[in-house]
Amino acid sequence: MTVGGLIEKCVSILLEAGIKSPQADVEWLASEIFQYRRSELALYALKIPTSEQVNRMLKNINRRLDREPLQHILGIGDFYGYGFRVNSAVLIPRPETETLAELALGFLQSLSSQTVLDLGTGSGCIAITLAKRCPGVKVIASDVSESALKLAKLNAETFDAVKQVEFREADGLAALVKGEQVNLIVSNPPYIPSGEISGLQPEVRYYDPHLALDGGEDGLHFYKLLAAQGQSRLKPGGKLMAEFGNGQELAIEGLFTQAAWPKVEFSKDLTGQPRIVIASTG
Repeated sequence: MTVGGLIEKCVSILLEAGIKSPQADVEWLASEIFQYRRSELALYALKIPTSEQVNRMLKNINRRLDREPLQHILGIGDFYGYGFRVNSAVLIPRPETETLAELALGFLQSLSSQTVLDLGTGSGCIAITLAKRCPGVKVIASDVSESALKLAKLNAETFDAVKQVEFREADGLAALVKGEQVNLIVSNPPYIPSGEISGLQPEVRYYDPHLALDGGEDGLHFYKLLAAQGQSRLKPGGKLMAEFGNGQELAIEGLFTQAAWPKVEFSKDLTGQPRIVIASTG
């Protein structure tokens, strides 16, 4: 069997199983195994793979049939042009979260002094992206999960960001000591209502950590915390930016308005869905 024939066979297997984007998944897996770029695979279609390569490819296809996410199989999740290590301890970076990073960067680049709390850092993708794009920024990256922080530290080392990012194991805003304030709080907190997790697609339900998904009975647990306590943790002129789920905009607006934030705005993601709440101290 040729490389091209193996790829065609694997695409057919995933297609029959109802896997979304079977062609792209197979190309990414083949690129990793054969060490060719995806754009180069057609050039090597007539080459004969080794038995080891065939076995590895079929093993990874079986993992995908079990609905293990492609990013877990590859060990890498793309975010803002960087490839971050991912595993079952962290949420796989989502494209919509790049909107959050973009907004944060726009705000930070207008400041002379830049200090950030990335609450619930997970893989560290937001914290490290901010560090790489803003050389003077200091980021406190917090998470309640020791396993997540261990992986985030590895990512920081890979991208030479350890001098800018301080990792703290803490629950919520307890990551900041008494009296400590930052210019920006940024977060992609858990926002799925507890009762809806069992209905999520298998790749999410079985492989993303529930700690990073479960936002409590109404999905708003962390927004209540951020709205009630966030202002006191920000310097004058500071902002809080947090991602949220579909249909949560009005409830979140109510929480921040009730907590007397001077200004509350919303930003849409690339699909046009309201996705980010931006609350300002002034």
